[in-house]
Amino acid sequence: MTLILHGYRYSVYVRIARLVVAEKGVAHERVEVNPFAGDIPAAYLALHPFGRVPALVHDGFGLYETGAITRYVDRTFPGPALQPADTRRLARMDQIMGVVDAYAYWPLVRQVFVHDVIHPHRNTAGDPAELENGLSAAAPVLDALEALAATDTWLTGPDLSLADLHLGAMIAYFAQSTRGAALLASRPRLAAWWRQLNRRPSLAATDPGLPP
Repeated sequence: MTLILHGYRYSVYVRIARLVVAEKGVAHERVEVNPFAGDIPAAYLALHPFGRVPALVHDGFGLYETGAITRYVDRTFPGPALQPADTRRLARMDQIMGVVDAYAYWPLVRQVFVHDVIHPHRNTAGDPAELENGLSAAAPVLDALEALAATDTWLTGPDLSLADLHLGAMIAYFAQSTRGAALLASRPRLAAWWRQLNRRPSLAATDPGLPP
């Protein structure tokens, strides 16, 4: 069965999908698609009409939206289950993923990571106001996630779930900011969780590096 993952290597959401595929041990092909380019191929727009990433094709079955892709991969392929069987833990997984998408992505990635890591990496000037706004907005989000995190090893309990990988791809960028890392370190549950997740081979295998 052929699994093809289309996406931009530096995208957080593409990395989420790659993490799930890696944790499941599924062989796949990757097709690079830059959603920020002005000439997105028509064939890709036929697969994803909004031109975002990622998108997946499995034996002719096309799918877009990261949450749909990760749940499909987990349900379809053998390997460790990444969705809890317990309904409350499953609900918590869904809740954490929803919080991450709605409230964490923009401040953690688009504000803190971009303005405190990407701009210095490119020797360009970031926007100090955007960085400060991102740090301010990140704090209550991290507080909420700290409160939601289980007291077990992972966010929803003793076993790794999609919630860990969903948040982990964003924290991997956010924690590259010294100030972001300090905010994370001051939340003991999240800090311990991140130390554990960051040691998994899937994190190293999917590390995209910094965009040029």
